[in-house]
Amino acid sequence: MKFFIDNIWFVALLLISGGALLFPTLQRRGNKVSALQATQLINQGKVLLVDVREPGEFAEGHVLDAKNIPLKDLESRVAELEKWKSKFVIAICQSGVRSATATAKLQKAGFTEVYSLDGGLETWRAQGLPVVK
Repeated sequence: MKFFIDNIWFVALLLISGGALLFPTLQRRGNKVSALQATQLINQGKVLLVDVREPGEFAEGHVLDAKNIPLKDLESRVAELEKWKSKFVIAICQSGVRSATATAKLQKAGFTEVYSLDGGLETWRAQGLPVVK
């Protein structure tokens, strides 16, 4: 116990740095698919791609056949996706953060097979996968 009291600043630093390392893991929510898994589903024709970025971002480049529904409009436009409730839906954003939020919203709306593209469009592009404008 004396060791902890004598070295309180080092112990605090250790706890803070450990927490900082765990924080991103704890932040992740929802189901994720890799770019490889997504391309396999796309090639089978069994998936709806929902790009939750803003229209300006979408116009700069998006995955082929993706439907653009900005995250802020998702709840009001969920009726457009009703026929996909029991099929695969992959939400896409720039880095994977907004799509994780979209995944949670779609699950709350009753979608059973909804996933977020892990790493978003940045990872998609980094792996050399096609993007259309």
